[in-house]
Amino acid sequence: MAHDLTLVKIALLFVVGFIAGVINALAGGGTILTFPTLIFAGLPAIVANATNTIAMPLGALAGAAGYRRNLPTAWKWIRRFAFVSLLGGLLGGILLTRTSEKTFEWLVPFLILFATILFMARGFFSRLFRTGVEQQQRAPSAAWLVGATAFQFLVAVYGGYFGAGIGILMLASLGMLGIGHIHEMNTVKNALGFLINIVAAIYFVIAGLIHWPSAIVMTIGAIGGGYFGAHFAQKIPQIVVQRVITGIGFFLTAIMFIKQLAK
Repeated sequence: MAHDLTLVKIALLFVVGFIAGVINALAGGGTILTFPTLIFAGLPAIVANATNTIAMPLGALAGAAGYRRNLPTAWKWIRRFAFVSLLGGLLGGILLTRTSEKTFEWLVPFLILFATILFMARGFFSRLFRTGVEQQQRAPSAAWLVGATAFQFLVAVYGGYFGAGIGILMLASLGMLGIGHIHEMNTVKNALGFLINIVAAIYFVIAGLIHWPSAIVMTIGAIGGGYFGAHFAQKIPQIVVQRVITGIGFFLTAIMFIKQLAK
């Protein structure tokens, strides 16, 4: 795949990967930055999306490992939603490869806008999770479990296709199921997020859509940023980080819309 990286592009991908790693450690939402950066670095939109997906499983796996103490209680939910997560993630990846470059480029501003709005609504969903847990201490009904499984399948399809914001969507579903602890929900979310992303990533590798030099540079930056972010997470007000990410997300959305109009 002939997309040469200049020193400037390497520096850009590393720095943005690092920043995204910090953001993911502090608040989540780093994909809002990394995906547009890969496009600005010269990758076609679909290749940029596939390349961006490669770094996600590592972050999700690391997050799941961080919550490993909660695995005994979270395992029943992981097992319940594992198959639909894998199936949906694969289907989303297949749908991406069946989408024309022109169509996906048209969708890009809307996908970034959707992910930004989801990120901005984190506070609302957090309150919703707490309310759901307080009001639903009994086991969820069979009908509710079927509905949650179907919703998780749709989230997985979206995750395999684009990915940004799936954690928030999964927490919304898990919270309303009445799971009684936020760390247990995060354990389930990270494990399922890993499954969704890894199956899509494997499919993208087989399809030859990954620009490996970009993926490697950005992943190295993200690993460094994640370590830095985890170390200094308590020293930076999360509300500041969230506002900065939201502002950047809307700014990038506007840039992408302008880019489409200019064609």
